[in-house]
Amino acid sequence: MSKHLQYNKADSKDVEYVLSILSRVYPVDIKLKKEFEQHLLRLRIKKDQILFNENEVCEYIYFIVKGALMGCTTHNKQKITTYISVENDFVSSISGLHGSGYSQEYVVAVEDTDLLAIHNNELNRLFAHHFDLNYIFRVILEKYYKDAQQRAHIIRVGNAKERYLYFAKTNPGYLDRLPLALVASLLNVKASTLLSIKKSFSKPKEGTRDLAECGQKLELYVNKHQLFRQKDIRLHSLAQRIGISSHELSVVLNSHFNKSFIDYINQYRINWIKDSIRNPEIMQNFTLEALAYSAGFSSRSAFYNSFKKSVGMSPVEYSKGIVKEKH
Repeated sequence: MSKHLQYNKADSKDVEYVLSILSRVYPVDIKLKKEFEQHLLRLRIKKDQILFNENEVCEYIYFIVKGALMGCTTHNKQKITTYISVENDFVSSISGLHGSGYSQEYVVAVEDTDLLAIHNNELNRLFAHHFDLNYIFRVILEKYYKDAQQRAHIIRVGNAKERYLYFAKTNPGYLDRLPLALVASLLNVKASTLLSIKKSFSKPKEGTRDLAECGQKLELYVNKHQLFRQKDIRLHSLAQRIGISSHELSVVLNSHFNKSFIDYINQYRINWIKDSIRNPEIMQNFTLEALAYSAGFSSRSAFYNSFKKSVGMSPVEYSKGIVKEKH
C-alpha cells in the first residue's frame, strides 16, 4: 500500500452516499449504518498515483466517489490494463480479495480520484455479524464476475469493432473521457485501430441532424406515446414516427445514448416496471409477469434477463427489497 496515502474519517454525507448505493441491492439496517459511520474512511489520490502495488496485500476495499482507476499488470515488460473503474464502482485486489493474499495487479489513478474505504479486517468482522452485508456483496461480486466474463469473452472471440461496440455500450461516455491508449490496452487492440473505429461511429457528418436535437426529440416522443410498451416496436418504425432515417436513429442511439436499439427500449420498460413495483395499489392487482407484458416484453425470460442485467438483481429480489424498505 502506498505510504503516501492519507486516510481521514468519512463525514456523514459520505456514509449516507455509500449506504444509498448498497441499499439499492438490499436495505441496510441501523446497526450496520452505525458501523459504517464509525469505520468508513475517505482519501483523495492524484492522477497517476498508485493506490496499491503488485505483490502486496491490499488492506482496504474502496468505493469511487469521483474519478477513475485502472488495474494493471506487467507481462514481458509490457503494461496490460486489466480493468477500468469509475464513479460508484467498488475496487480492491481481485486476486487478494478482502486481504486474503498478495495482489497480482497494481491499481493507479487515471484521474484525480476521491475514494471511500473500509479496512478488510473491519469488513470481514461485519460479514460475520450482518447477513444483509453478505447478501449485498454477493450481488455486487456476481455482477462484477458476469461483467468480467463477458469482457473476457468478447476480447477473445470478438473482432476490433465488436470490442469497441461492447465497451461503448457497457461504459457510456468513457471513450471521450478516458485516454484512448488506455481503452485500447483494455480491449487488446491497437490505439490507431481504435481511433479509426471511433471516428466511424462519431457524430453525423455535416448536413445531417444534430445528435442532441434528435436525441431530445426521440426522448420526448417515446415518453409521450410510451412506444416502449408496444411489443412489435422496431427501429425503422420508430425512425419513421419521429421523422428521421433508420441510419440517423442508429447513429443517435449508438453515439448519443451509447445503447443498442433493444437496450434503449428495454431500459424504458424496466424503469416503467420499477415505478409500478413501488406503487402498492398496482402490486395488489398485477403480478410481475403481467407488468412485464404490459411494459412491452414478449416473454418472461427476456424480462428477467433484461431486468437483472440492468438492475443487478432479479425482479423478485427487487420487489422484496421495496416491500422491506417500506416496513
